[in-house]
Amino acid sequence: MRQRVPRPLALLGGLLALYLLAPLVAGVRQAAQSHWRALGSPALWHACGVSIASATTSTLILAITGIPLAYHLARRSGRFATAVGFIVQLPLALPPLASGILLLFLVGPRGALGHLVGNAFTDSVAGIVLAETFVAAPFVVVAARTAFASMDPDLEAVAATLGHRPLGTFLRVSLPSAKYGLLAGLLLAWLRAFGEFGATMMVAYHPYSLPVYSYVAFGARGLPAMLPILLPTLALALAVMVLAGLAGARARAPVRRARRLRAVRAGRATAPPLPPASPPSDPPDGLDALAIDLARTMGEFELRLAWTPSSRRLAILGPSGSGKSLTLKMIAGIESGPVATVRLGARDLTRVEAADRGIAYVPQSYGLMPHLRVVDQLRFARGVVARDAEYWLGELGLQGLEERFPTELSIGQRQRVALARALSRPAALLLLDEPFSALDAPLRARLRRELHELQTRIAATTVLVTHDPTEAALLADEILVLESGRALQAGACTQVFRRPANESVARLLGADNVATGVVVAPDAIDGGGGVRIRVAGPPLRPGERVGWHFAPAQAHPHPAGPYHGIVEAIAEHGLLRELTVRLGEVRVRIADAGSGHTLGQALRFDLDPGAIQVWPAGAG
Repeated sequence: MRQRVPRPLALLGGLLALYLLAPLVAGVRQAAQSHWRALGSPALWHACGVSIASATTSTLILAITGIPLAYHLARRSGRFATAVGFIVQLPLALPPLASGILLLFLVGPRGALGHLVGNAFTDSVAGIVLAETFVAAPFVVVAARTAFASMDPDLEAVAATLGHRPLGTFLRVSLPSAKYGLLAGLLLAWLRAFGEFGATMMVAYHPYSLPVYSYVAFGARGLPAMLPILLPTLALALAVMVLAGLAGARARAPVRRARRLRAVRAGRATAPPLPPASPPSDPPDGLDALAIDLARTMGEFELRLAWTPSSRRLAILGPSGSGKSLTLKMIAGIESGPVATVRLGARDLTRVEAADRGIAYVPQSYGLMPHLRVVDQLRFARGVVARDAEYWLGELGLQGLEERFPTELSIGQRQRVALARALSRPAALLLLDEPFSALDAPLRARLRRELHELQTRIAATTVLVTHDPTEAALLADEILVLESGRALQAGACTQVFRRPANESVARLLGADNVATGVVVAPDAIDGGGGVRIRVAGPPLRPGERVGWHFAPAQAHPHPAGPYHGIVEAIAEHGLLRELTVRLGEVRVRIADAGSGHTLGQALRFDLDPGAIQVWPAGAG
């Protein structure tokens, strides 16, 4: 659907468009008075050939040198990168004549380089190329730097975990992902070089380039001869702009196809759950246990973590900024630090490059290569087993999507493709960085169930990063609770959820129905006001002051329930009701299935002792 442009904006934009078009119209009107014999001048076509050859050579030089420089500037920060970026843009600020004079100091008769080559650069095509390269360089470097900086950084990280080394990643991921921005920069550089006059005239007046020839012809023949002389320039510029337009249309084509596909899919039922099946190969006899010891400082943030779990399904839980994703990247070898010890079974991966660790990694953005179809995504990893790729293509419900690009997939389909790609390459460890964070609630619930099913059918250890305790409880047997770069608690999920180390851990695990009390028996707490709270799990120490919590859904009104209180508030949550009940000296919330309780009413309810979390009061 087209959006209407505000009238003032349309008028202002239209005014500029008319002004840019007016000189062309004025030139066409002078066509009858022009001296068209100038088109037959050999000197004109020689100058045209010089400009085409020099501009093309200059652009090739900039492609070979400017794109790597732009990539370096996009991946580095600091004073040196800032200074180099400033120098690169300097030719844009200088008048062309000033650029030519500066070049003469270097390549002219008295310049160091000019003296070295016997003044071979002045009055030569080589001198024209040098001048054009100097003035056109910013267009390539600035456009390429912007294109590389706008890339999803997870693409290169994923490529590394899929076995590709830095140069291969640059050639197979970075260049194709930024290709339209690079093409735009190269086209602009070619046009700038082709039309360069001032610096060229100062460095190499002969042989004539087309702009210099046009200047000389204007002085000798006057305005009537200029339209035919300008015709090759206009034709070449138009051809380059048409190529740029075709490239842009090609870049937008997948987006248009994606919109049509989304329109077709609208209203359709969601994909069915994964079918039961056997993995493509038998799981190993033993478990490759993970052990990590990590340290990394980033500004004021410091990560310091040691963890040696013993289970196959692991989760790292913590709030945003706690270091969860950094931990995962250090395990994968994407990030490093002064301490970055990673062991997987008998293998010490500390000094092993990410490409050789054999670890599968799925980032939050899924890291799908924008230039690859689904089938090519699965074949992208080094050492991929074709049979396994085909297996996971079918197992994750991706049949019929093989020829689609990432922009043509739904979010759920992208997650499936990322998982299939990770599983297609033999790996003993699968790292998942908040894979459900961008999904709506129904899709998130379905894909959680699918991943839980998948964990039973693969031999790899999985490490899930999440901030959702429900997700961690479903998909992990052991959990590490992380905050501000420090481990607050680690252990079996049931143990951590039932006995948080402190209130901070409890709240990260979802506790908000928090109260305190005193232990009166190994399995009981005095909640205040004579209320005795029964708990399950490891025995408590009598006399200790503790915090305790239960989820509202774990308590239910029951006529014979052991707990009784007064209803003080009622909250409606869609079809569910939640009651705030005065229980002795504390207020607790419990779920109400619509039994018609009212404010001030006495209420009895039941509470599962195993659902109560307990932790030392005042700790953490």
